[in-house]
Amino acid sequence: MSTPQREYRILFLEDCPEDLALLQRELRKGGVPFVSRRVDTRQDFLVALDEFKPDVIVSDFAMPQFDGLTALRLCRERCSDLPFIFVSGTIGEETAVDALKEGATDYLLKGHTRRLCQALTRAVHEAREREERRKLEVQLSQSQKMEAIGQLAGGIAHDFNNLLTVIAGFAELALSRVKPDAPIADDIREIRVAEERAAELTRQLLAFSRKQIIAPRVLDLAEVVRGVEKLLRRVIGEDLELRVVSPPTLGHVKADRSQVEQVILNLVVNARDALPRGGKITIETADTELDEAYARSHVAVTPGPYVMLAVSDTGVGMSAETKARLFEPFFTTKEKGRGTGLGLATVYGIVKQSGGNIWVYSEPGRGSTFKVYLPRVMEPLDQPAPPRAEAPKGGSESVLVVEDDPGVRQLVVHVLRGQGYDVTEAKDSDEAQRLCEDLSRPLQLLVTDVVMPGMGGRDLSRRIQQVRPGLKVLFVSGYTSDAIVHHGVLEPGLAFLQKPFTPQQLAERVRSILDDVERAGA
Repeated sequence: MSTPQREYRILFLEDCPEDLALLQRELRKGGVPFVSRRVDTRQDFLVALDEFKPDVIVSDFAMPQFDGLTALRLCRERCSDLPFIFVSGTIGEETAVDALKEGATDYLLKGHTRRLCQALTRAVHEAREREERRKLEVQLSQSQKMEAIGQLAGGIAHDFNNLLTVIAGFAELALSRVKPDAPIADDIREIRVAEERAAELTRQLLAFSRKQIIAPRVLDLAEVVRGVEKLLRRVIGEDLELRVVSPPTLGHVKADRSQVEQVILNLVVNARDALPRGGKITIETADTELDEAYARSHVAVTPGPYVMLAVSDTGVGMSAETKARLFEPFFTTKEKGRGTGLGLATVYGIVKQSGGNIWVYSEPGRGSTFKVYLPRVMEPLDQPAPPRAEAPKGGSESVLVVEDDPGVRQLVVHVLRGQGYDVTEAKDSDEAQRLCEDLSRPLQLLVTDVVMPGMGGRDLSRRIQQVRPGLKVLFVSGYTSDAIVHHGVLEPGLAFLQKPFTPQQLAERVRSILDDVERAGA
């Protein structure tokens, strides 16, 4: 079935009703669907530009109360690309050329209007194409800006995570050595609280820059929404209505469940903040197909099957200027002290890293709708992994630690030696290889940073495993690297610990890896 042709909105600037009827008859005869409004004064013309919002203007040249050339200039001041066609019985060729130089789209002589349909449809079509190109250029520019900001944010988070690892680690060690009721214990706890807040900021920056390690599973988005619905109702409060709309069956997506939950929570919190006087929030999931036409008008969209997650509110809405900056880190319209400006930036990064897209539709006073599209997959739902029993905290195995940051290296070595491990340390890959050649004893585990000057952790692990087969490796990093991931997804069989980590997390991770080695050889 063909899509009905959209009606053209035509503003006629014409003082003669009989001439207007002739033009309308010509358009109907040519099969052009339209709605129209006629004006013949300056004031009515300006009002119609704002209220009627025409697709094209068809104007006489000379009228008793107004003239077409003045109307053209006014039109260009307000709507620079709106098609403007002169139809006149008095316009001469020289005057017509001057009108074209002023920005007129075309001109026809009254009594010779057989070309009207063709001229009008072509002018509107070309104007729409130019508008679509402009929109795509804006989308592309915004996408490139977000990529650049993401690169900067990821680099900052990487360096900052090294510092936070040292602060958190030694604060926890210090806390374990003082009595719980000692005055200094409260000071150390405040350090840990500040570190945790800073770590959350870096996690959000990493999510925005798509440099977080993710654990994708095949999910049912409707089931994920149901899983967090009770929490969402507590978050928004009793004065707001929350409505959840899901189809009986829904396609599957492949994404990190905790990150999808974060997307839902952040979007709902954003909707709540847009409803200071109450209202309704709607969460909707649905299968959809994004076709070639949609992809052409939306940068970075690949046509195909998707699952949509939409969060709508009946709140204050947003201006075009706000929408253009909405996903930038630290951009916020909230008053000082409310939020970090990272909630929607985090959503953007998670959606992009999951292979999806997000678009916002909003106007001032008319609420907002955020639509997330995640690729639909045909795989069956993954079953959640069973809870793992707590592993022993220490051991006597031989461990090689390679870390270029002195503070982080000191912390890791200190923690592992405190757990009883036989630890050898190296500041870079060259030193690590020399030490491996000199070590006469067996080596059970390599703990290495991923990103280091010279040879990175992945290449180092391959070199050492060639001479020490069976060596297990734990990668640590402040952000993802293409050396161990593909689009943020950890390669199968690799163990990874995200900075910042605590001494307990490090000890448990090391022990679990070594226990797996023992079980594999049993």
